[in-house]
Amino acid sequence: MIVLFTDFGLSGPYTGQVKAVLAGRAPGVPVIDLFADAPAFRPYPCAYLLAAYCVAVPQGGVLLGVVDPGVGTDRLPLALRADGRWYVGPDNGLFELVMRRADSVEAWAIDWRPERLSASFHGRDLFAPVAAGLALGGPVPGTPVPAERVRRPDWPDDLAQIVYIDVYGNAMTGLRASTLPADAVLTAAGRPVLPARTFGAVPPGEAFWYANSNGLAEIAVNRGRADAVLGLSVGDPVSWSPGQA
Repeated sequence: MIVLFTDFGLSGPYTGQVKAVLAGRAPGVPVIDLFADAPAFRPYPCAYLLAAYCVAVPQGGVLLGVVDPGVGTDRLPLALRADGRWYVGPDNGLFELVMRRADSVEAWAIDWRPERLSASFHGRDLFAPVAAGLALGGPVPGTPVPAERVRRPDWPDDLAQIVYIDVYGNAMTGLRASTLPADAVLTAAGRPVLPARTFGAVPPGEAFWYANSNGLAEIAVNRGRADAVLGLSVGDPVSWSPGQA
């Protein structure tokens, strides 16, 4: 399986071109759109989102992750193997939290270059062919590098920001719910948000936070849009305090 995590969108040609390359080079390998609307140009919040959702990739599968505002610069093209899963994409911190939370990590700088390599679309021209080769069990076309070389040790373990707004207007944070007290009160856009287990636990129109299905603390409004009700956007800070007994 090849799982796509990109900011390419589903409109326009970009995701389709990547999938066409994958289909041509790895026919019969399923290609799954996990995120096509990851926060555009922002590998920092994307790293926390990706780390929570990479469990969608089976052992031996490949996550093709491309959020790459530095495309065409001297940033490394990277292949990683972390806890039995492959990751292919740019060395810009996108895979930092995956590496940090993994028990085993190996890293390679991708040396291979296609005959045609555009300056602005390495997702199609470079990363997709490499991902296809790995999905077929091929070797990494690159040179091993120490994992420390591609790490971002100054990034926090959990990110106290909004990292994604989903189709319902729910606002995912970069905080793992397991790191918070069950009664924690989150504050976002200056508004306190109390915890609840699920949507039906609060009245329609009320904001709350909960542990979402992939373990992130997520702010929602029952039958409404948290982004609109609270005025939330990706990058907005989030804080928390212990609840009152």
